[in-house]
Amino acid sequence: MENTQITLHGARCLIIGCGRIGRTLAARLDALGAHVTVSARKQADFAWIEVAGYGQLETGRMEGQLERFDVIFNTVPDIVLPAALLRELSRDCLCIDLASSPGGIDFDAAHALGLNCVWALGLPGKVAPRTAGIILRDTLYHIMKERRAQI
Repeated sequence: MENTQITLHGARCLIIGCGRIGRTLAARLDALGAHVTVSARKQADFAWIEVAGYGQLETGRMEGQLERFDVIFNTVPDIVLPAALLRELSRDCLCIDLASSPGGIDFDAAHALGLNCVWALGLPGKVAPRTAGIILRDTLYHIMKERRAQI
């Protein structure tokens, strides 16, 4: 909220990517009263988006669709918001890149266009290192348990 003049309640939010972070974020934004749209590539993800009751976009076909969003969250670690798509955004739109390096927003183009973009690389480790450690530990234990079951 420090980076925008609106609250998330009632905001039109786009989440690019329908993986673990995208799905978790969608549920949280929905609970806060945001109007959530999720972009994806896979048919199974579109089915999940529909069942969850969110709007949907195809990640590779977002042109002409972006001007309506107040906040865009990217979770895809590949450039999905190049200069051509960034030009479509409202000047009041806030973009938050949650993806790992290299991120999914062309930050040079965003800066040149005067857009408000935040690269939140390293969350939650930067702000909640204990929680991040617990998440990593639990994930590693889960992976090890799955691999042992396959043997």
